Amino acid sequence: MCKGLAALPATCLKSAKDIKHKIGFLLQKPEPIQEQKLAKEKEKEKATAVKSISPVDVQKWKTSFNNLMKNDVGRTAFTVFLTSEFSQENMEFWLACEDFKRAPTKQLEAKAKQIFEMYVDIDSPKEVNLDSATRQETRRNLEKCDMTCFDEAQNKVFTLMENDSYRRFLRSKLFLDLCQGAQEEKHCGMERKSTLPECSQHLLSHCA
Repeated sequence: MCKGLAALPATCLKSAKDIKHKIGFLLQKPEPIQEQKLAKEKEKEKATAVKSISPVDVQKWKTSFNNLMKNDVGRTAFTVFLTSEFSQENMEFWLACEDFKRAPTKQLEAKAKQIFEMYVDIDSPKEVNLDSATRQETRRNLEKCDMTCFDEAQNKVFTLMENDSYRRFLRSKLFLDLCQGAQEEKHCGMERKSTLPECSQHLLSHCA
């Protein structure tokens, strides 16, 4: 230790060491400002997507999985539930297939390759649960590459969500809260679509 430091009282040296330690900790602590900004933007988008909901629609969601998937807000709510179960890739794949069917013919080949490499191929980043036969059939379909390429795989994933996740969704607190909100609107005699801030907030709380 240099003479200058040695001449200082022990309490001063301890304080200096404490300050150095705190500064080092702060320098090491990440400040994901950009991530926080993106998270806020994502929450804002979800809030906009679920800003209104029809009590009639909520009741329809209980009658069939098809009714749920045909409804924009229904799909949003179900996606939030899938995210809570770490299986949102199923919805993402299904939506990617729907988008693929609407793509111009000249873009089909490139889009098909992207979808296959993202969701279908073994060890793909967001691999969906498909049997080997369906996976191989989809791989062969890429050779002809028309809008039916992913039909079989998409149907398998749809059935998987319907028979598995959808049943749990109907028993989830998220859906029960949506039903409660719908019932309250119905009892108030409001037939039009009504803004339900509490519904939006509840969906957002499941996105965390």
